[in-house]
Amino acid sequence: MEGQTEKPKKGARILIIEDDPKISRLLELELEHEGFQIHRSSMGEPAVDVFYSFQPDLIILDIMLPDIDGWEVAKRIRLLSETVLILMLTARGEIDDRVRGLQSGADDYLVKPFAIEELLARINALFRRAGHTTRETFQIGNLHINPQSYQVHLGNQEVILTKTEFDLLLFLVRNTGIVLSREKILQNVWGPDFFGTPGVVEVYMNYLRKKLSGEGKRIKTVRGVGYTFVKD
Repeated sequence: MEGQTEKPKKGARILIIEDDPKISRLLELELEHEGFQIHRSSMGEPAVDVFYSFQPDLIILDIMLPDIDGWEVAKRIRLLSETVLILMLTARGEIDDRVRGLQSGADDYLVKPFAIEELLARINALFRRAGHTTRETFQIGNLHINPQSYQVHLGNQEVILTKTEFDLLLFLVRNTGIVLSREKILQNVWGPDFFGTPGVVEVYMNYLRKKLSGEGKRIKTVRGVGYTFVKD
């Protein structure tokens, strides 16, 4: 409606780097409820490694981590991306620590203990300042994917996918042209707590290929390595 301001986009990806499992899980639940897509890491090194595959829009970063500290993580992330938003979340509230955090590449700083309402307000403010108001969609050939509404269309015909099928398709499309191993797919789609067999990936790939009809041919098997999604 005229006169309304569009809210920062939901469906944005947030990477939580926090070693306290209770805080990490609380953040995951609250942010997923708000419509964000979440990936969690309890250490800095693995979080930096997963940066390219997850492609977060915003990172919630604790300073005190078991391996490398948050300042070092922020510096490394900034070498990979100048645009990803970084919100430092830490128990250290001294002025020198805040200044060091901002100098290492953070965009904002929130001291523990915190109210979830303030955290959400800061996240939304960061997205607004960065201009993150454009809804993310994908149009590839006859395939149209809307992550916000969890809808997939082939031309004018809607394709009904389960949540796992949709998450798998979205992960493939976001990594178009990149060969993804079964292990990486399991970690990012089924999550680190999945204890099933790797064969489930092949089963779901076949589901997707059938449901996507002709566009399913874009999902390629790279023998002995994994899968990739191609535009052409």
